[in-house]
Amino acid sequence: MTEKTLTHLNDQGEAHMVDVSEKDVTTRMAVAEGFVFMDAGTLQLIEEGGAKKGDVLATARIAGIMAAKRTSELIPLCHPLPIAKVSVEFEPRQSPPAIRVEAMVKVTANTGVEMEAMTAVSVACLTIYDMVKAVDRAISFSNIRLLEKSGGRSGVFRRPSSSPESS
Repeated sequence: MTEKTLTHLNDQGEAHMVDVSEKDVTTRMAVAEGFVFMDAGTLQLIEEGGAKKGDVLATARIAGIMAAKRTSELIPLCHPLPIAKVSVEFEPRQSPPAIRVEAMVKVTANTGVEMEAMTAVSVACLTIYDMVKAVDRAISFSNIRLLEKSGGRSGVFRRPSSSPESS
């Protein structure tokens, strides 16, 4: 294994924003996922559209898209990016009761969009909780992680497995 260096630290160990101005502008894409675990009745309520606050998944989708676009305002050393596409999708699962959240972000730029994809998933998960917390405060999140990325100098990355039990 080759030695890795932390690119966000300067020679004195201080945090700084990485200079990406010399990197090639390429099409870059990242896909992330996360899981929202809940009571079976809460999942049914979401699927049937019965939440008092409104359409849970539509609201979470918009929140995830907005979060991807504002990642550089939330994560201190992220670059602002001209995002070309964001999609946020949901997959209800019955056993255990959960919703799998997946976000894909695409950009043509000189740095990647992994953080934007993971931020989109995180905020979508939080929004699901916010929309139904009155009926299920025991909701939990797990395995918010990068599944795939492409573009740039480091090339393609694909996580070997996407089951919620693997890390």
